[in-house]
Amino acid sequence: MSLLLTILAFGIMIMIHELGHFLVARAFGVRIETFSLGFGKPIFNIERGGTNFRISWLPLGGYVKMKGENPDEEADGQWDSFKSKTWWQRALIALAGPFANLILAILIFIVSFLLPQRLEDSRPVIGKAEGIWAAKLMPGDSLAAVNGKPVKGFGEAMYMLDITKENTLKLIRQGETMELKIPGAQKDSLIASLQPVAEAIVGDVSPGYPAWRAGLKSGDRITQVDSVQVIDWYQMRELIIGSKSPSVLLEISRGDSLLTRRITLEANILDNQNTRMIGITQHQPVRYSYHYKPGEAIVSGFTTTLRMIVMNYYGLYRLFQKPESLSSNLGGPVMIVTMSQSVGSKGMSSLLLFFGGISLILMIMNLLPIPILDGGQIMFCLIEGIFRKPLPLRTQEIAQRIGFSLLIMLMVFAFYSDIQKLVLRLISS
Repeated sequence: MSLLLTILAFGIMIMIHELGHFLVARAFGVRIETFSLGFGKPIFNIERGGTNFRISWLPLGGYVKMKGENPDEEADGQWDSFKSKTWWQRALIALAGPFANLILAILIFIVSFLLPQRLEDSRPVIGKAEGIWAAKLMPGDSLAAVNGKPVKGFGEAMYMLDITKENTLKLIRQGETMELKIPGAQKDSLIASLQPVAEAIVGDVSPGYPAWRAGLKSGDRITQVDSVQVIDWYQMRELIIGSKSPSVLLEISRGDSLLTRRITLEANILDNQNTRMIGITQHQPVRYSYHYKPGEAIVSGFTTTLRMIVMNYYGLYRLFQKPESLSSNLGGPVMIVTMSQSVGSKGMSSLLLFFGGISLILMIMNLLPIPILDGGQIMFCLIEGIFRKPLPLRTQEIAQRIGFSLLIMLMVFAFYSDIQKLVLRLISS
């Protein structure tokens, strides 16, 4: 089911992308010769309004073929040709596809937030208190209510604290109930000083990362790191990221079995401190639902879009800084399907968030200034606008051939990387 949903969602994203090009090109009077979902020989095609609409065998993309689009096509006297349009009209036509993916992502995010959110949280039990709060809160204290409202999880309790007023925290300590007053101004200090009880149990295993390749699974309990007995999640994390070795040896309890796995550490590309990781998250045993109001869903949809755009561009910037990390951070179709299976188990809302993220990645990748991509076409148009003349035809042809070759090599590399990671996991499992 996840595979079918992924193929369907990817097809819709491509269709919306190409529809963006199609609508803006038609608005400027450009004749559309072909509108294709997929590449290669068509499975189905139909002629409408001078355009051949088709579905092709290779579902790895799609394209809109406009009259006069290729550099070597003649355009003199042809008012309905792509080349006959001004540089800014051509730039807008190229931009329309990625922009359509942006709008689609925003809509998907808003819809996902309108659905019930299946949240995961830690138990509302304090594991550690630091600073001024160490004298007021003790390990083992259970958070029962905040401002009179019962709480189910630790994160929920911290979220319910109000920064604008004094808060009343109801605690249960060794069977006795007590209350603690928390000034609103001290909310951030409290949140930064507390840690919930957290066992060294694996929650999610990120597809493609070292722990996934080594065969770790959700629910695994890590009992040792490099022969050091593990007490809780926090100690385990420090032992892993603080290791001086390029890999760590984990002892894992899974059901009635005790396993050992040597796992290579990889740098987190989004972390300036080059923190090393294996790609697991903490098990969150508390489950509950949350419903956004329509206004909150719209705001969250826009803010999530902005955050993901910033994160993706920062990730690209870090990849340019550390190109050797490309293989560990590049995912192709196999990884997309694998990730959709993992995310899909958390519910439709999480799956929609994942698909919205893929739509944004399509936008960002297509805007890269690589000839043959939309970003390359926009770059050619901007150069023409600045220098008042287009690039020489021969230069455009060579640039597009280079861009096409780079794109094919990147696709082959992504497939190879996906298959290699999948084989490693199968062997480890």
